[in-house]
Amino acid sequence: MTSRILLVGILALAVGCGGDDTPSTETNTGSDEKQYTIAVIPKGTSHEFWKSVHAGAQNAADELGNVEVLWKGPLLESDTKGQVDVVQDFIVKKVDGICLAPLDSQALIEHVNVAKEAGIPVVIFDSGLDDESNTVSYVATDNWHGGELAAQTLAESIGGKGNVILLRYKTGSESTEQREEGFLAKLKEAYPEVNVISSDQYAGVTPEEAFANATQILQKYEGQVNGIFAVCEPNGEGVRKAIEQLGLTGKVKFVGFDPNKPLIDGLTNDQVHGIVLQDPVKMGYLAVMSMMKHLQGEEVDKRIGTGEFVATPENMNTEEMQRLLKPEQY
Repeated sequence: MTSRILLVGILALAVGCGGDDTPSTETNTGSDEKQYTIAVIPKGTSHEFWKSVHAGAQNAADELGNVEVLWKGPLLESDTKGQVDVVQDFIVKKVDGICLAPLDSQALIEHVNVAKEAGIPVVIFDSGLDDESNTVSYVATDNWHGGELAAQTLAESIGGKGNVILLRYKTGSESTEQREEGFLAKLKEAYPEVNVISSDQYAGVTPEEAFANATQILQKYEGQVNGIFAVCEPNGEGVRKAIEQLGLTGKVKFVGFDPNKPLIDGLTNDQVHGIVLQDPVKMGYLAVMSMMKHLQGEEVDKRIGTGEFVATPENMNTEEMQRLLKPEQY
């Protein structure tokens, strides 16, 4: 019922707006090929990961030739309301399809349902929803497996025994929650001599918050902790900086998730001992391609994986790792 009320309100706005900024889905090229507008909505726009997703989405549009990608998202990954507003705006504009990386696994369900009722299909990417019944497909990393790879890398870096910390990201983020639980499950299953001394602390959504929280927890367990795992890029940078400033380089082994330049540099100076890698360019590319297949009546797999990898000081200079450590950006 709530989604129907929302839909009525949104469609009423559409009638009222009706200006020149509404994307047209009927424009044809000289060869009478239909043109499509696909909205791609990331969790945020400030982190390097999303710039690479954007590049992949644009690569798909360029390859297809009859697709315009409309890229818009909140600045910060804490702004769920801002992301909801973006979704609603694109429904009003009657785009042909929406590719969405939801900031919250529950809060966006209702708005995906509204989009479907308005005749706008939705592909979910990067992070899932608790209810996938009204989505076309889910294009993402296997984040549970990514967490397992982090556990294996961290455990091996401390010699298979010792005390480690899991620094979480934020509640409601399905992708990072999967990484966290995969990490804990793998340690419990395969590394009985690795003790998790803290797994309930949150880093926050910015490098600054992560630095403050990592500093606090590393000081709390000073002399006891052998390793730490941070589950995403902004958290990773905060932890790396905390390790450096506390004089713990080499003493506390560190595994991050997603690269940026300081983390990559950390692989060469004993600050970082592994980075779990996704393929964000491929993710953006496949999200748009999956949407276009659906719009053209083709069958699309309900789940599409994009791969998980680990860069270490030993393998970081291989061609494949260099491609993933320094992905194309828009």
